[in-house]
Amino acid sequence: MATLHSAPRFTVIEGLKDTLATALGDHLVEAHEEHGELLLTVKRSSVEDALRILRDNHEYQQLMEIAGVDYPGRAERFEVVYMLLSVTRNSRIMVKCMAAEDTPVPTATTLWPNAGWLEREVFDMYGVLFAGNTDLRRILTDYGFEGHPFRKDFPLTGYTELRYSEDLKRVVYEPVKLAQDLRQFDFMSPWEGADYVLPGDEKAATPPVAEPKTTEKPADTGAGAKTDAKAADKVADAPAAKDGGKDAPAPEPTETRPARAKRAGKTSGTKAATEPKAKKAPAKKPAAKKPAAKRKPAAKKDEK
Repeated sequence: MATLHSAPRFTVIEGLKDTLATALGDHLVEAHEEHGELLLTVKRSSVEDALRILRDNHEYQQLMEIAGVDYPGRAERFEVVYMLLSVTRNSRIMVKCMAAEDTPVPTATTLWPNAGWLEREVFDMYGVLFAGNTDLRRILTDYGFEGHPFRKDFPLTGYTELRYSEDLKRVVYEPVKLAQDLRQFDFMSPWEGADYVLPGDEKAATPPVAEPKTTEKPADTGAGAKTDAKAADKVADAPAAKDGGKDAPAPEPTETRPARAKRAGKTSGTKAATEPKAKKAPAKKPAAKKPAAKRKPAAKKDEK
């Protein structure tokens, strides 16, 4: 059977349904294949025993996930689904049981330690109780949260809202208030129209101007006598007047850029080719030697 979802590929073991159904015995309520996976429905009171049999006797070593489903129309509205993985067989199965708001489900923390966190999530989102879980408290919602968000009868806007109060200088919780002052719900079809005046439609009832204002004579323009006298004069230097009313021709193309001087060096990417050569400093002339100072003859000592 083709898999219809994007779950990882796994091996479909032939005859696995009959083998596990026989092993679970009285714990099993129903076993069937759905979307290429084996789904086992067990009794709520013996879900821990059924999971232990699957773990110890049939090598389903890992508990991958615990999920909840809500069917408000049922007597036991909740389904608790356990996803198991066999690493040695490369096989995945789902085990589920039914529960109500006041019927706790035996905990799986005695079999897998990670079940504690998963059961807390199902409790937080759906309100399902797990008997034997020593740390059953909310994990995703905030402290003091009311209700369970994944239930079908939970309002989309919730019951409370939080905001920062400038007066109290802290975050406060308040009941949800939906302001509807600017919204009107008439639920009318768009082609029938509304029975009230829509914004902007009030302009349609305004009568048109009886006599439109025209400028039949120069005095009506308000520009003045001098401006009215020059209004009919043509501009002598206008481009259209010079060319006889024709469009000016396109300008001549500009000159091409002169050829660039050849770069120095063998390779264009070298430093010597891309940077100008530094000018050599003029050689310094040797300093002229000063004439040696003449020594004065030492004074002769008096002969004795």
